[in-house]
Amino acid sequence: MSVKLIRIKAVMERTGLARSTIYKYISLGQFPQPIKLGTRAVAWVESEIDTWINDSIRRRDEDAA
Repeated sequence: MSVKLIRIKAVMERTGLARSTIYKYISLGQFPQPIKLGTRAVAWVESEIDTWINDSIRRRDEDAA
């Protein structure tokens, strides 16, 4: 299985969230944890971001029902 990693700018574009909001959600346990790539570089597993987006849509739809 091939895993694709995406950097913060791509995460921000996909989710529509600001960098500070992403890190706030991470600290609250409400967003996928990044993977450390080096001393100052992190990335996220693309499929985990997609799952987070889909779960957000599902919760919205369940709340509307």
